[in-house]
Amino acid sequence: MLQCSRFRRISRIPRMFVSSRIAAMTESATLAVGAKAAAARAKGHDVIAFAMGEPDFDTPSNIKHAAIAALEKGMTKYAPTPGDKLAREAIARKLTEENGIETSFEQVTVTAGAKHAIYMALQAIVEPGRGDEVLLPTPAWVSYKALVELAGAKCVEIAGSVENGFRITPTQLAAAVTPRTIGIVWNSPSNPCGIAYPASEVRALCDVLAKCDRIAVISDEIYEKLIYPEISPGLVHFSPGSVATLRDRTITINGMSKSYAMTGWRIGYMAAPRSMASELIKLQGQMTNSIPSFFYPAIVEALTNSAAGVESMRVKFASRARLMKAELDRVPGFVTVTPNAAFYAFPDVSAHFGKTTPAGVRIASAQGFADALLNEAHVAVVPGEDFGECARGNIRFSFACSDENIVKGIARVRGWVATLA
Repeated sequence: MLQCSRFRRISRIPRMFVSSRIAAMTESATLAVGAKAAAARAKGHDVIAFAMGEPDFDTPSNIKHAAIAALEKGMTKYAPTPGDKLAREAIARKLTEENGIETSFEQVTVTAGAKHAIYMALQAIVEPGRGDEVLLPTPAWVSYKALVELAGAKCVEIAGSVENGFRITPTQLAAAVTPRTIGIVWNSPSNPCGIAYPASEVRALCDVLAKCDRIAVISDEIYEKLIYPEISPGLVHFSPGSVATLRDRTITINGMSKSYAMTGWRIGYMAAPRSMASELIKLQGQMTNSIPSFFYPAIVEALTNSAAGVESMRVKFASRARLMKAELDRVPGFVTVTPNAAFYAFPDVSAHFGKTTPAGVRIASAQGFADALLNEAHVAVVPGEDFGECARGNIRFSFACSDENIVKGIARVRGWVATLA
């Protein structure tokens, strides 16, 4: 017990104050499911997890060796805030040659993961207290809305429909724009939908944005190399930043996590117009500064000498996408848009709302469906609520796992669904 002659006796230590904006945030739904699955495994259950959004492949050995060699050579000091020049030049060259985004290394900032880049981009464009609105096509990754609101803006959802493959239309986009709209967070290929927009549709949406010169475009392209023309013939990735009328107000975000199986490395990057790039570098200098110095040669190696490894993983994911779709189509009541990108399927399971499980649990939501599925069948999936209002009837399956797990896991789902009454 604390005592002081000048102050009253304090019988307990008061709880530390938490700001309202942090208190209002919810835990990431994907991470929460991962924790629940781990807890179930700790109790001895054989859990099949379709929850986590990371490749099950190891980082290619040539990329790892580049980092090891750099570490052994003594690359252990601070790097420049926006990153090593050689790595930034490699990124700029990649964006220019592959994406059609005319970029110099001065416009590139290497970040502690793509999520950090998204956070900084939103912090840079939103003016708190002004009533700013940021558009978000949904279903969308769980963190976008939280990051928009943390920056001080209102997140305005534009709902994609199952009938249109979760893709929004130019008419929807135009209708969502108001005098308060200052930005849009764009994500194709999409997490959680597992779809990529055709280039023609992206161009049509860009035509709408081109007429609204105050709107900044934050384009998250982390899954760009994981698209499957084997499933959707002619499908190619298209970057909004390559459109001349949008180039000067687009921040393109990407990273090494998904395409190169480097999730744990936490390496992202962004390319911005010159005037914005300097501001983002200033912001990063007050936050994380640079990523570890010995990671930079690994970035160069990944971007210049890893195409075969990336293609091998892409082909495997395409095969798994077909398998996951085929297995989900065998589950009664599931409606699944064909996945043609990333490594997710996002079926609508609302046909089972109102039913009761063998354990006596009444399913009233996607969250309830996912919880009961984990508790009773030991299959982990991510419920749709945090992916947007239009996703409340969906659950997300990741097929970043073996064919055996896909077949075995969906068989469990199918068997459990058959017991619902």
